[in-house]
Amino acid sequence: MAYMATFHWGWLLASLLLGLAMGWIAVVHRGQGISKSTSRWLALLAAALLAAALARVIPGRPGYWLDLGLMMFALYLAGCAVGSWLRDWVLSRHTPAV
Repeated sequence: MAYMATFHWGWLLASLLLGLAMGWIAVVHRGQGISKSTSRWLALLAAALLAAALARVIPGRPGYWLDLGLMMFALYLAGCAVGSWLRDWVLSRHTPAV
């Protein structure tokens, strides 16, 4: 993992910054969300990919790209959470105590 972070730091940083940007603007968008069944299938897919990466089921280059993709996805999600939290913190309107 240290090798991946050292060698692909640009891609990892880009995914984090993209997540920050998407987290910042996602609060403004009031579109339709995904259904519960779709979110369950996506969570199951993410869990299966994570289990395959941890068990090293996929050998060689495809396994390497799976590990890198999961690292980028985790950084993207962390960036989305931080960006959303920052937007809420910066733009929140405090009501004065009366």
